Amino acid sequence: MRKILAPSILAADFAHLGEEVRRVAGAGAEYIHIDVMDGMFVPSLSFGMPVIKSIRPCTDKVFDVHMMVEEPGRYADAMKEAGADLLCVHQEACRHLDRTISQIKGLGMKAGVAINPATPVGVLDCVLEQVDMVLIMLVNPGFGGQKLIPYTLEKVRQLRRHTDSLGLDLDIQVDGGVTLNNADQVLAAGANVLVTGSAVFGGDAAVNTQAFIKKFEEFSR
Repeated sequence: MRKILAPSILAADFAHLGEEVRRVAGAGAEYIHIDVMDGMFVPSLSFGMPVIKSIRPCTDKVFDVHMMVEEPGRYADAMKEAGADLLCVHQEACRHLDRTISQIKGLGMKAGVAINPATPVGVLDCVLEQVDMVLIMLVNPGFGGQKLIPYTLEKVRQLRRHTDSLGLDLDIQVDGGVTLNNADQVLAAGANVLVTGSAVFGGDAAVNTQAFIKKFEEFSR
């Protein structure tokens, strides 16, 4: 399964956001991960549709929008208009998850579902065949720079075994505490889409992006 790097612009330099997006895209990142927070589902606030729309012309890479908001379906149309390609919603934030997934797909976007560290993967059994991606949070959402919670990797293994047994070609994305030092471990658990924030934007974003992609190539040998 194809390995994809998704740098999270939550860790980018906001004063030069367009340049940061161009830099990681030019270095080989296939996704641009955009965290949208409402201050309710998670304590923090982040960017919304105007910021996403403003950076859309900077690249044709996939805009992977992670909705850390209550009832995210309310914003699906606006996110599509702003330039989202993939909209990932939290199982814990959707009163009617099936309806929200259908809404996203009906707008022509790919649909992802995220679960928090303490949420078991089994809650997604009924929707696995409807979604394009599952995001397993390796930290509690809302803040960057956290350390990976070890037990979350077993959830990745469990989900990969389950999707393989069902014959599903499903992307498993992970977010939180992913670094060059643990990327091998995360990939071995079964994840194939890695979100990285501080590990990319904490230094030279282009160099760090290339280092992750090299790690993917080495792991796949």
